[in-house]
Amino acid sequence: MKIGIIVHSQTDHTYSVAEKLKEKLSAAGHSVNIERITPVDSKQMDPKKVQIEKLPDLSAYEALVFAAPVQAFNVSPVMKAYLGQLPSLSNKKVACFVTKALPLDSTGGNQAISLMKSTFESKGGTVIGTGIIHWSGGREKKIADLVEQFSKLF
Repeated sequence: MKIGIIVHSQTDHTYSVAEKLKEKLSAAGHSVNIERITPVDSKQMDPKKVQIEKLPDLSAYEALVFAAPVQAFNVSPVMKAYLGQLPSLSNKKVACFVTKALPLDSTGGNQAISLMKSTFESKGGTVIGTGIIHWSGGREKKIADLVEQFSKLF
């Protein structure tokens, strides 16, 4: 299966999780590409004003994984801006995860996942999995668990 991992990662923490997922999915025989969502101005925090350098072509993928950090108790402004520009996801399997510093899901993780999930569904995608990784204690196990869980989705 051809899988695209679409990532916004400001500090490379979220990107590092995407790389581990790519390794696992590739080892299972999938063709996997990571595509970064990069803003023109990394200091712009208003999703309505964020401009993306280059929008990935999602038509080449059968399945997609979206990943972003939680910022200000929601998905990062860059990913939020990107979600507003998503093309149709009809007939695509979609999964998503977020990374965050604060340990409780109620500090933005659930809200970020909810926004992402509803956006994907509104674009016709079939959401098959979600996850939240906290950077507090036991991070490596949380990452390994998410990678294992997501590798079984495709």
